[in-house]
Amino acid sequence: MPVRSLHSSVFKWPDRQGVVQALTRWADSVTQNDSSITRIGYFGSCARGDWGVGTDLDLLILVAQSDRPFEQRATRLDLTALPVPAEALVYTEAE
Repeated sequence: MPVRSLHSSVFKWPDRQGVVQALTRWADSVTQNDSSITRIGYFGSCARGDWGVGTDLDLLILVAQSDRPFEQRATRLDLTALPVPAEALVYTEAE
């Protein structure tokens, strides 16, 4: 999320490299705690390189299988550790 400078009203948005590094750490942690996740990737503006202030992070997560409907799968993920807003699409490998 954006952070306010200590002595200023200006917000600073994380740079793309910092977001990707945070995503890598988050992905490592999530896959260690959930063996059903087989792959995690990102797409959209961050992947294309036209990242900017206010941009969110679009995630694609593959799981071996799931008994949950598609609309509910991402709700079990804690995306709050990421430094910017994120949206996850969770698909099974069969899908």
